[in-house]
Amino acid sequence: MSYDVKLPDIGEGVAEGEIVRWLVKAGDTVREDQPLVEVMTDKASVEIPSPRAGVIASLHAAEGQVVPVGTVIISIAVAGEGAVPAAAVAPAHAATVTAAATATRAAAPPAAPPGARAQAAPAVRALAKELGVALEAVGGSGPGGSITADDVRRAAGGAKPGAAPAGETRVPLRGLRRKIAEHMRHSLSTAAQFTFVAECDFTALVAHRATLRARAEAAGVRLTFLPYVVRALVEPLRRFPMLNSSLDDARQEIVLKPGLHIGIATATPDGLTVPVIHDADRRSLFALARDIERLSAAARDHQLKLEEIQGATFTITSTGARGGVLATPILHHPQVAILGVHEVKKKPAVVEGQIVIRDLGNLSLSLDHRVVDGAVGADFLYAVVARLEHPDTWLSEGDLA
Repeated sequence: MSYDVKLPDIGEGVAEGEIVRWLVKAGDTVREDQPLVEVMTDKASVEIPSPRAGVIASLHAAEGQVVPVGTVIISIAVAGEGAVPAAAVAPAHAATVTAAATATRAAAPPAAPPGARAQAAPAVRALAKELGVALEAVGGSGPGGSITADDVRRAAGGAKPGAAPAGETRVPLRGLRRKIAEHMRHSLSTAAQFTFVAECDFTALVAHRATLRARAEAAGVRLTFLPYVVRALVEPLRRFPMLNSSLDDARQEIVLKPGLHIGIATATPDGLTVPVIHDADRRSLFALARDIERLSAAARDHQLKLEEIQGATFTITSTGARGGVLATPILHHPQVAILGVHEVKKKPAVVEGQIVIRDLGNLSLSLDHRVVDGAVGADFLYAVVARLEHPDTWLSEGDLA
């Protein structure tokens, strides 16, 4: 029989998902719990496992297509559970779908039946409209017979719209990249964003970290500036609770958050991901360092759990060694504040009337002006700077390991 797999309810509030990448194709033999497809939602990028062992009969959605929860996305021919559709598998003596049948379908993809709506992603439909191609007359070579951009271009005689004399490559905006684009545009169009920048003298922090280097290495901890920044935020966020809040636009209410859950913006090959350190105020310096390293690795390897990307109340984005002078981070909506940490390098500074070499860097704080006034934001940032400039005044032995 053919077992239909539907897009599951991946998490609370998730109504749809985008098919990012198929991990199987028609004719593949799959085992139970084998990953079938990578799906991107508003909450996370997840892999959907196979609920049954069998042979992939057909794929019902194309990569890049957004489908509602509950939609059938793939059919699996399950042996020993009744008749299997003839179109899905070879005769009874064959172990799997024949390669010849698959090749024939690929070489001559059928057009959509009369009166049927051709299966194509929105971007493909837009391309067909631009090239004047009727999708109903195009054979689809994509998953489940869906029409791809290449199918449309072939039907149009190979034309590529807007192609430059030297040619151009078009990359579909999908998966994490699409979600980033949507969130950034929504954030900019919703919040009244502004950025305040302050310089920070990291000289004492650099020295403090140097005294802990051997101890951290012995404990298997990679101690960077970032754990210090997270730890330095705790007291200022308690003193200025408006920065640890969100704005409920529908109800016109500011929601003050009781917990300090810090998002760490992390660069991955697919785009920016923001894993969350929950209850950061309860974590020691070394524990924060371990959390940051573990979550960053999980983000790059697509191994983050759903709860590890939810619930952030404040976000830090660090641009690392190539951090530049400053940047204006975009709020991670619906949060009202995000802190940018930039390159720390040795520069001349005036200290007690003398020009000396210090470890200096900039911090940029982007805020939603609907919730946080400029004076409040400045007071908060200078409170963070004061703690980073004098770590030994508030970091006790109990705060370290």
